[in-house]
Amino acid sequence: MRLAGKTALITGAARGIGLEFARAYIAEGARVALADINAAAVRAAADSLGPRAVPVVLDVTRQDSIEAGFAAAVAALGRLDILVNNAALFSAAPIAEITRADYDRLFAVNVAGTLFCLQAAARQMIAQGGGGTIINMASQAGRRGEGLVGVYCASKAAVISLTQSAGLNLIAHGINVNAIAPGVVDGEHWDGVDAFFAKYEGKPLGQKKREVGEAVPFGRMGTAADLTGMAIFLATEEAKYIVAQCFGVDGGNWMA
Repeated sequence: MRLAGKTALITGAARGIGLEFARAYIAEGARVALADINAAAVRAAADSLGPRAVPVVLDVTRQDSIEAGFAAAVAALGRLDILVNNAALFSAAPIAEITRADYDRLFAVNVAGTLFCLQAAARQMIAQGGGGTIINMASQAGRRGEGLVGVYCASKAAVISLTQSAGLNLIAHGINVNAIAPGVVDGEHWDGVDAFFAKYEGKPLGQKKREVGEAVPFGRMGTAADLTGMAIFLATEEAKYIVAQCFGVDGGNWMA
């Protein structure tokens, strides 16, 4: 019960990592607003977690939706102690084939969505007093370039940079801002990632996923559950002196 009495909002929480974080936070005593653009899916996800979960329909690319979503979460929970900026998109293409539409779509969700949800949380935390915690989901891809993943890598590098700037600015209000950089995480989204590489590298479906998993020093791809320990720790009082950092949880793929 390390998060007893705490409240949290998690974006992109209808499935995958976001849903796993919500489950872990509730198990640690928190009440959680699950936010997602998919109304039916987020309501079903919240129902599956019981009365300590609240569904919020939120589109991170629309300012009016962010403001309404955060207002709804605060109305339901009473205050906001923790934000996990988890909503994100992935895309891959050679540099010569990147489209402006794809660039705009990824940066609207991965960067602008992170920034303006962070801003909404910070405003609420400052107004209510008592500080708070903001956790941004970065990626090992934000620490390096990848030949077929230029836009996604750039967007996650921007998330790391935003974490540093916001962390330095908001700690004056007692708000700790940090990031988690997962490595390769298994899940339904990897079917799409695998399909991108099958297209551009000419590999059979499933081969890239198998190769990537075998290359992880730990010996396998990560799971959403592998990330929950860091997500819980950063939200506890034990992490109060940690400011503007990005933590790799990647099985040894990247050594910072």
